[in-house]
Amino acid sequence: MKKTFLASILVLGALLTGCGGAKENKVIQVKGSDTILNVTQGISEEFMQKNPKAKIAVTGGGSGVGISALLNKTTDIAMASRAMKSSEYDKAKEIGLSVEEVVLGFDGITLIVNEKNPVKGLDSVTLGKIFRGEITNWKEVGGEDAKIVTLSRDSSSGTHEFFKEHVVRGGEKNNLEYGPETLYMPSNEAIKQEVKSNKYAIGYIGMGYMDNSVHALAVDGILPTKENVSNKTYPIAREVYWYVPSNREGSLKELVDFAVSPEGQGIVESEGFIKR
Repeated sequence: MKKTFLASILVLGALLTGCGGAKENKVIQVKGSDTILNVTQGISEEFMQKNPKAKIAVTGGGSGVGISALLNKTTDIAMASRAMKSSEYDKAKEIGLSVEEVVLGFDGITLIVNEKNPVKGLDSVTLGKIFRGEITNWKEVGGEDAKIVTLSRDSSSGTHEFFKEHVVRGGEKNNLEYGPETLYMPSNEAIKQEVKSNKYAIGYIGMGYMDNSVHALAVDGILPTKENVSNKTYPIAREVYWYVPSNREGSLKELVDFAVSPEGQGIVESEGFIKR
């Protein structure tokens, strides 16, 4: 609730002060990935406390939304839980925008099930079959005789795309897709709440959203712990990013510098991610 309230204040501040202000009072717009929304809010709030003249508006919507906004020049920073595509870099070049990729930290995509589900681990191949709709009953993987309810982030999510590439398609170039009965959810929190209330659901979230209300599955026998993501043994780990203009100055430059500083990286770690 606190973060949602603070985010609302930040957005309201953007609406009230974002037009016609002096350059030093320009609101820095940050849009994109829901996965790193909370950690970006935390970094922004701490930065504004240290720099009272700075104004930052942080909003989600998904990695695709953030990158599109950067290319449309309606945001200063795009939060992304996937890498920018070559076609997106091409568009940036067409409009004369030089984009820099800033690694904010590392995330282990965490497969979650209900606490009452007896299944505690699955291999990558089986997960691919479940999310493609080829395995549809928990009894096929050692669970109860019940239909599997698969949950995914929606298509604007970078996590949706990363999971599709690395799990649904098995890391290969093919046209395999999520199963026809997959339920698409708007956020990590929505997936977690559905798994919490549905004994037969399975979904995936960023590790920063994990808590004791749901159970994290081992993947290929490896749990998504900070240690296993750091040492790259957990198989579904990835970098999370800020995409920013290469030519930046003032508060925007200072914010990016703060995010990758030891203090900024401490916030990344405190929000459950792995520092860079």
